[in-house]
Amino acid sequence: MFLCLRNQEAEHDFWARAATHFDNRISLCMGKLFGTDGIRGTANVHPITAETALLVGKTTAYVLGQHSKSKRVIIGKDTRLSGYMLETAVTAGLLSMGMDAFLVGPVPTPAVAHLTRSMGTAAGFMLTASHNPADDNGIKIFGPDGYKLSDELEGRIEEMVLEATIASDHIPSDQIGKAYLVEDARGRYIEYAKSTIDNQSLAGLKVVLDCANGAAHFVGPLIFRELGAEVVKMGTSPDGHNINDGCGALYPEKLGQLVRETGADVGIALDGDADRVIFCDAQGQPVDGDSIMGMCALDLKRAGLLAEDTLVVTTMSNLGLIEAMRMNDIQVEVTDVGDRQVIERMRQGHFNLGGEQSGHVIFGDYTTTGDGIVTALHMLAMMQKRQATLTELASFIHAYPQRLVAVRVQAKPPLVSLPGLQAEITACQDAFGSAGRTVVRYSGTENKLRILVECKDEAMADHWTERLVGVAKEEIGT
Repeated sequence: MFLCLRNQEAEHDFWARAATHFDNRISLCMGKLFGTDGIRGTANVHPITAETALLVGKTTAYVLGQHSKSKRVIIGKDTRLSGYMLETAVTAGLLSMGMDAFLVGPVPTPAVAHLTRSMGTAAGFMLTASHNPADDNGIKIFGPDGYKLSDELEGRIEEMVLEATIASDHIPSDQIGKAYLVEDARGRYIEYAKSTIDNQSLAGLKVVLDCANGAAHFVGPLIFRELGAEVVKMGTSPDGHNINDGCGALYPEKLGQLVRETGADVGIALDGDADRVIFCDAQGQPVDGDSIMGMCALDLKRAGLLAEDTLVVTTMSNLGLIEAMRMNDIQVEVTDVGDRQVIERMRQGHFNLGGEQSGHVIFGDYTTTGDGIVTALHMLAMMQKRQATLTELASFIHAYPQRLVAVRVQAKPPLVSLPGLQAEITACQDAFGSAGRTVVRYSGTENKLRILVECKDEAMADHWTERLVGVAKEEIGT
């Protein structure tokens, strides 16, 4: 059949190309490039390689260039060592297609979204793996409106990247793009963030700020200090390897301890790219995204500023939050997991507040994505305005006992194909009735199965969590 192959080397090359094409087709069919929050994985392993980043840059320039007259693109990153590699590769891809790249260095993800819109660019790239360990990295892409790309546009980019169909030889050498360093990018974001609370003074407040050795390590402390708060810093010494390493939003215990030791009023923990935030009160107790969203919803409603008197949350939010909101005549819209799902529902319904229990909070009047710093500013401004502690403000909610466990997996077979797990889920739901619930789903950014169990009876929550985790490990765990 393959008589045209003249020697073993040629045959090897043929099968290598065929295997690559086959693997790419499988990846495309299984949606292996874009997840729930951009492209993400282990650095220097497909798809987070220089080769793929180059293709993503070229393809994005082609696809979005058809929708925008601008030939400029913003590129930001967090503090991971692999960010240098990805930044260079994406830049090369963009330049080869005639786009100019504006490099803003390490800044929060919401800063890239803001700059993309305010500078009138065709797109914005943020090179980050958010809360993931330092060995991971990722690519988030924003459109000219500052919102994450639609599924349709991501699909077009994904198909072209996996098929490697884009070329740049139609760009004459004199039309190749240029790369520029934006010297005042951080300053622009600092002023924008402060403006969302009208530069209200935070004098008299003492805060512990944990920047996760990530993207906000420089701008975070400056913003709060410029508004008059006393800031105790932690997680502000990135070395390329220590982002999210025992610090940040995933590790509020250390934050709480430092809050108690320093006598601070509040602790603020950002994640690696600062698009989400978790708090600790003055006693060092964590305050999660559900409480944050509820406090903000109540505050906006009192001021007559909560659009349609509605809060948008995901299926992971605690039933206690939903009950508390309805007791205060606030409607709750529930979406699938993912801040992009929340944002899409907010835009559809013209709502201006939503978010996730994990700490992504979207203030639709100001931001196009979750912004941990803007959320923290609004919380501190609320404490000042109400002359109340975080503990007092958070007392509105009586949360159901909730257990959230992540089971590491090597593959992600459809959950409906796992009879043992399906049987346990059904039994759990039957046992809870209306007094609890369970949510089982795969992570969109990591090789993990996430199991949420929530019940008014704490002992029952523990019992069913143990059973579900046990069956999950037997059927698909590593």
